[in-house]
Amino acid sequence: MSASNPNILFLLTDQQRYDTIGGLNNSVIRTPNLRRLTASGTTFHRAMVPSAECIPSRCCFTHGQYPTQTGCYDNGSHFPADGRENLMQALTRSGYHAHGIGKYHFHFADTAQNTGLNGFAARDRQEEIPQSVESDDYLLQVQKRGFREITDPHGVRGDMYYFPQPAQMPAADHPTQWVGDRAVDFLRGRADAQSPWYGFVSFIHPHPPFNPPSPWHRLYRDLDIPLPHLPPGSEENWVYVNRFQNRFKRFDEGFDLQRYRMIRAYYYACISFVDYQIGRILDTLEATGADRNTLIVFSSDHGELLGDFGCVGKRSYHDPASRVPMILRQPGVVPEGKICHTPVSLLDVTRTFLENAGAAFETHQAEGNNLVETANAADTDRILFSQLHRAESGLYTATSRDWKYVYSAPDQRELFFDLARDPGETTDLWSQDWCLRPAIRTALDQHRNTLLSHLHTLGETGATEDGKSWRPWPKTEFPANPQAFKLFQDHPWATDIQTPPEYSR
Repeated sequence: MSASNPNILFLLTDQQRYDTIGGLNNSVIRTPNLRRLTASGTTFHRAMVPSAECIPSRCCFTHGQYPTQTGCYDNGSHFPADGRENLMQALTRSGYHAHGIGKYHFHFADTAQNTGLNGFAARDRQEEIPQSVESDDYLLQVQKRGFREITDPHGVRGDMYYFPQPAQMPAADHPTQWVGDRAVDFLRGRADAQSPWYGFVSFIHPHPPFNPPSPWHRLYRDLDIPLPHLPPGSEENWVYVNRFQNRFKRFDEGFDLQRYRMIRAYYYACISFVDYQIGRILDTLEATGADRNTLIVFSSDHGELLGDFGCVGKRSYHDPASRVPMILRQPGVVPEGKICHTPVSLLDVTRTFLENAGAAFETHQAEGNNLVETANAADTDRILFSQLHRAESGLYTATSRDWKYVYSAPDQRELFFDLARDPGETTDLWSQDWCLRPAIRTALDQHRNTLLSHLHTLGETGATEDGKSWRPWPKTEFPANPQAFKLFQDHPWATDIQTPPEYSR
């Protein structure tokens, strides 16, 4: 490590779509501080996630590896417990002070490890579903402030999960504000530090429930919000996980455009409130003189469909779920105001942090490319991979600048999209005669074969036996019972807050 190693600040949101930066790719949403970052840094036009679900995506950037390598394929999977080094440990070993703020979503088989430091020197913990009041620093503060009756501090979940709702606490006590407060305190505390630092600042929003505080919940009105992207025949391109997720989140018994507009209005408000915190963080960096020697990445762990294609949630191959915003900034190092069209991955963030810190994993090699080098180079193309679940449940994608190939094992179905001519992913070329055209067929074969080879090389035998074809699994039948798969999700620490006895069953 040299004296010139920069501080590193990772600003991460949860479930934020790529097209939510005001003045850049969205004419409605107000995000002046994200726009401030784009003006002073490089924005990556096509940034994809290695898995479109919280836990596997976060596990990927923690270890700089694909799901096939980590063994974490979905929210039911665990982080590896084989002694594999993580990003925080590698940076700490290289002389960095690593501090975590907000949601991390560690998911170990040994649940006690979830609230541990795991390579951080210190953590300010705020999780979506804490196991206890004592394990969550934000929840402790909320209860000390007198909000003991709030059983859903991040919004009412379960059957209210996708109903827009004002927060139950004032803005000063909102979880987004709490993360901003802790980040400002951290930056002020490191102002005179002699060693470089790594700050991981992670906001739960705009992950549902969409519950901005007052008066932010009135920032957007429903009639100002554009309708979802609903190309004709959208349902024909649904795969199993789209149907499952619509059922899971209670969107399979009717399509209410007014509800979608309200969801989007509150979703945008959540992002604007995060943007306000980012402004406070950037102001603090400048006030402490650390802004020029701090490498900043802003991104999200995956996106959200918000009614596009008639679907909600993440876990999808569609761009709104699998594509995220990504901005890189360091004055004098990263080009200012540039839009980079080279495809990039959330895995690239890990490689970027390691190499710019003069660090490396001792136990394995980080995948991906260095974003600083990508930002300073001419635009090029590459194929990126993403995976959700595995074997008979697997959803696999290979995406480049102009094309997207999809394979859904439960459906035994392949899809192929021309992103250059059809950025809205309206037409599956695999099911059309166009697939017979030589140029399209060449691109399809390239993406399909590259994906199969990638999985085979990494040992994903549940998907492919030989790296040349998909392993045949029986199609998964979707249950006809409309009540199957409905989501209920209450906080375990709140079970002692009982319904009045005379009204209990």
